[in-house]
Amino acid sequence: MSKSTFKILFYLRKNQVNKDGTVCIMIRLSLNGEISQFSSKLNIKPDAWDTVLCKAKGNTLKARQLNETLEDIRTSLKNHYRDIEVHESFVTVEKVRNAFLGITAKQRTLLELFKKHNDDARKLVGISKTPATLAKYDRCYRRLEEFMKAKYNISDISLKEINHMFITDFENYLRTESKCNENTTAKFMQTFKMIVIIAKNNGWIYTDPFSNYKIRLKRVDRGYLTDAELQKIMKKKFPTKRLEQVRDVFLFSCYTGLSYVDVRELKASDIKISFDGKPWIMIHRHKTDTLVNVPLLKIPQMLLQKYEGQLPKGQLLPVLSNQKLNSYLKEIADLCGINKNITFHLARHITFSYPLKTRNLQILSA
Repeated sequence: MSKSTFKILFYLRKNQVNKDGTVCIMIRLSLNGEISQFSSKLNIKPDAWDTVLCKAKGNTLKARQLNETLEDIRTSLKNHYRDIEVHESFVTVEKVRNAFLGITAKQRTLLELFKKHNDDARKLVGISKTPATLAKYDRCYRRLEEFMKAKYNISDISLKEINHMFITDFENYLRTESKCNENTTAKFMQTFKMIVIIAKNNGWIYTDPFSNYKIRLKRVDRGYLTDAELQKIMKKKFPTKRLEQVRDVFLFSCYTGLSYVDVRELKASDIKISFDGKPWIMIHRHKTDTLVNVPLLKIPQMLLQKYEGQLPKGQLLPVLSNQKLNSYLKEIADLCGINKNITFHLARHITFSYPLKTRNLQILSA
C-alpha cells in the first residue's frame, strides 16, 4: 500500500491587494490528490516574499517573527494530521483544516444516539423487531437517564466522555439503587454496549470503553416439570373455566415446544399435512424468524378440536396475556400440589420418563 503524502505550502494571493499594498499569505494542504486552501490571516508585501522558499525574505526582526509564526502554523498542522491519523479511521485535508481552525463536529451524546436508535427500532416493530425488544431498549434508556441524574446530576453525556468508570458506576447503580439481579444487570449492560458499538462504528468515538469490561451472565437453572407433574395438571378438574383454559394452552405448549407468542399467533393456515400424511405445525418463529416444523401429536390435536369455532378473530386457543397466564399458572400449581414456580416458559422444559402417548384425552375433550 502506498504511503499517504501530506504536504503544506504557503503562497501569496496576489489577485487581492490590500490598501497598504500587502497581500494575504495562503495555506494549501494536499493529501493524496485532495487539496484545501485557506487564509493564514497573515499579510506581507509581494516583494518581501521568497517564492522559492515560501517564506519572508531577509533577516529583519519583522521577517523573523513572520517566519516563526509560519513555522508554528506548519507544526500545528502536522500535529493535527498525526492526531487524526492515530485516532480516526482516515485522514482528509478538510479534517486537518477544520481542526486547525477550531471547527469541530457537533459533539454527539449518549442519550441522543440512544433515542435515535430506539426511534428507528420503533418503526421496525412488526417487521424485524418485537414490542418486547423495543421495551427492553426503552427500559435501558430510562435507567441510563436516571443514573446520570442521580450520580452526576447531568441530563446527558458526550459519547467521548464515556469511560470505564462511567460503565462500572452504571453497573453499581443497577445493582444497588435499581435492585437488579446479576443477569438483569448484565442484559442492561449488553444493550448499553450495543449503543457504544454503534458510536464507534460511525467514528464518533475512537476507542471502545467496554474493552476492559466483561459482561457476566450467570447460568440459571430455570427448572422443569416431570412427566408425573404434567399428568397431575392434565388430570386435575378445575373449579373455573378460566383455569381450565389456561391449563389447556399450557399443555399445548408442553406438547409442541412453541413459545407464548408463537402459540398466541398460531393460525389454521399454519397447520399443514406433511410428507408422512399427518398434520404438522409449520411456522417461522416470531423471535428469530427461523422456520420450525412441529409434528402435531394427538393431545395438541384434541386441544385444537376442543376450541374449534368457539373463539373470535380466528384464534385457535384461548390465549390470555402472558402476565395473566403466569398468574393463573401459579394458582394451578397450588391446586395440583406442585411446589414449583410454574411459568408459561416452563412449558418448554419438560422431562418425560417415556415417549409421549395419547393419554387422558377424555379430560381434554370434556
